[in-house]
Amino acid sequence: MTSQFKTALLLGLLTALVLFIGQAMGGRGGLYIAFVFALVMNVGSYWFSDKIVLSMYRARELSPQDSPGLHAMVGELAHNAGIPKPKIYLIPQEAPNAFATGRNPEHGVVAVTAGIMRLLTPEELRGVLAHELGHVKNRDILVQTVAAVLGGVVMMLANMLQWAAIFGGSRSDEEGGSNPLAAIALAILAPIAAMLIQMAISRSREYLADATGAQISGQPLALASALSKIEGYARQIPMQGANPATENMFIISPFSAGAAANWFSTHPPTAERIRRLRELAGR
Repeated sequence: MTSQFKTALLLGLLTALVLFIGQAMGGRGGLYIAFVFALVMNVGSYWFSDKIVLSMYRARELSPQDSPGLHAMVGELAHNAGIPKPKIYLIPQEAPNAFATGRNPEHGVVAVTAGIMRLLTPEELRGVLAHELGHVKNRDILVQTVAAVLGGVVMMLANMLQWAAIFGGSRSDEEGGSNPLAAIALAILAPIAAMLIQMAISRSREYLADATGAQISGQPLALASALSKIEGYARQIPMQGANPATENMFIISPFSAGAAANWFSTHPPTAERIRRLRELAGR
């Protein structure tokens, strides 16, 4: 199953979950209100995500004069990817990591930590940058925003359903078919299901960015080597002030580096990512 198809399937499941819990509430009014509220919040976050996250990590923009080699590398990779050259930012932290943001390829941003610049060889850094440009090319910020909107709707509907079940205020009560215990159970399980789906989407996009990055750089083994190094050092040098809301943006999770991935992980196991990249190189 390709990552693109898997993402579409998971988004479909998330949409079905919204419709199911909306139907359980009995009526479209609450569904519309929750959807609009979640849409406004997440679209605002999507539109200003680059400014928010860059400010959060105190990143500063690097000009071509500050780092001509890095700019040349990003420019070449962006050309290979067929996208505009993104802005480049430096995060003043020793923990090796990187992320991409921006609402579309025309407003793309790639950020790297000072630590990753010192840790990796030029070929490995090129692989990491290609991975991040893969996120930009694949419009992963948009995909994650759609998933967040749907997940937010599920959370709000679940909360509304829980209170309706407790106080007997759902429309289905008037029709004589409501089960308060079932409604409360759904209100508890639906958000968990939505979170699992969102994490699965995040993992799927990481695999896709690895494959896209390998194609852009032409060096999947360099990216595999970089992932191994970053994870090894991330265990020893934690990222300061890392925010859980931005975990999925980084090439390696700043929280669970080295830990086995599970259903609630934003990132797939690094060992599996490396295996797939080696498989790509073998082809």
